[in-house]
Amino acid sequence: MSEHSWTVDHRLSDDESNVHYDWSHERSPVLTVESGDVVRFDCRDASNGQLGTDATVETLRSLRFDGHPLTGPVAIEGAAPGEVLEVELLEFEHRGYGFTYFYEGDAGKGLLPEEFDEPGLHIWELDDDVARFVDGIEVPVNPFPGCIGVAPRANGTHSTTPPRRVGGNVDIKHLTAGSTVYLPIEVEGGLFSIGDCHAAQGDGEVCVTGIEAPMSVTARLTRRPDISVEEPQFETTGPFTASGVDEPMYATAGIDSDLMTASEKAIEHMIDHLHEERGLSRGEAYLLCSVAVDLKINEVVDAPNWVVSAYLPESIFSA
Repeated sequence: MSEHSWTVDHRLSDDESNVHYDWSHERSPVLTVESGDVVRFDCRDASNGQLGTDATVETLRSLRFDGHPLTGPVAIEGAAPGEVLEVELLEFEHRGYGFTYFYEGDAGKGLLPEEFDEPGLHIWELDDDVARFVDGIEVPVNPFPGCIGVAPRANGTHSTTPPRRVGGNVDIKHLTAGSTVYLPIEVEGGLFSIGDCHAAQGDGEVCVTGIEAPMSVTARLTRRPDISVEEPQFETTGPFTASGVDEPMYATAGIDSDLMTASEKAIEHMIDHLHEERGLSRGEAYLLCSVAVDLKINEVVDAPNWVVSAYLPESIFSA
């Protein structure tokens, strides 16, 4: 008897024939399924296998990014423009490791590129539900797909980097197992793809990566002609804190007339805190902010300044 309440109807490997690096409705589906079928997707990591457990900063310097490797696309029989694809995320299985990195400042990527002249990298050991950092710091593992979406209506090929109304690189960390995502369908069959899985991430993904990791994702794909959404919507039980329960936090506020600048200030202050009070290098602090610190908009109504705060869960530190 299966330990799950579902049966996998189809399996898609991460062989090159099932992987693509951009969005296009002109791409033929690698699989066509019936509405309600369950598919297990094998997903490559965001580096497309270039960063393994032995990777170093020098490896990172030679990293080539051609787009997020996405498994798919999968067509849903009968799905039509104007309908909605319901994606139930049933299960994630990681492969024991992941990585987080930031680029050198000249690359201009991440929230604070000007703060770091040299790149940074951490290879994480994923031990069931815990990811291990430096100095005994442990980050809970709560896997989710960074990229999840259907093909856009617009002709041509489209980068996997920006999110769009049909999904894509949304990086919503609450799309964990048990969550359901609703995506607006723009083309026949929907053409669903998924990838860029993360073992953990802070809201904001401020250094440009979460804990990037190869994984398998099991999902049920259901055509919903009875509902309509303009952009992605979802149901989730979280977790909404790192541990899944309300817990003590240390927070740093950023205040500015621009929300992006306020976000930058909040993370700059948190890096200062982690460096001065927790003994991390500034690079280590930046990496940790990207995977375990949540940016929250506290208010957007008290012109001319807005408040964004960065929340650090204190439970990740050993006693």
